[in-house]
Amino acid sequence: MWTTLTRLGRHLWLDRSHTARAIPAATAERLRQRIAASEQRHSGEVRICVEASLPASYLWRHLRQRLPIRQIVRQRALMMFSKLRVWDTEQNNGVLIYLLLAERAIELVADRGVMRVVEPTAWHEAVAHLGAAWHDGRFEEGLTQALEEVSAMLVAHFPNSGERQGPAPHQLPDEPVLR
Repeated sequence: MWTTLTRLGRHLWLDRSHTARAIPAATAERLRQRIAASEQRHSGEVRICVEASLPASYLWRHLRQRLPIRQIVRQRALMMFSKLRVWDTEQNNGVLIYLLLAERAIELVADRGVMRVVEPTAWHEAVAHLGAAWHDGRFEEGLTQALEEVSAMLVAHFPNSGERQGPAPHQLPDEPVLR
């Protein structure tokens, strides 16, 4: 019971200002630039989403259906993957890096084209590296490393073919989503 109340309190307390402290505007701009540079090397699309807390409907689902919080966080990451249209890429090669501050949770969601060619261990390693940096309070460093690891996977399997002049077509915004 105490754990549930503590969890609810964290989600009610944390808001956009906490996200802004974790990812200040200058950091968000550097991440945007890194995403843009990454996407010039491959045909994939990468989005970063950092949320302070879950919406009340997800917390209610957690309480009402007694679903593990890990499952609820995964559902939220999948919803953001959809809402941000990361799934809507020509080659089904979008990737979402999702962080939920209230739970200190990390989810990497990849579209089906990427999941067919990248081993699950690669995703687990990227999450572990990001988690270690996050634990030490190094958000930007951790997100940069995760972006580099995701980019390396996309370059290996979805390189910018060079058939077109310039970079691959840009399908999604590069700005991190901070909520």
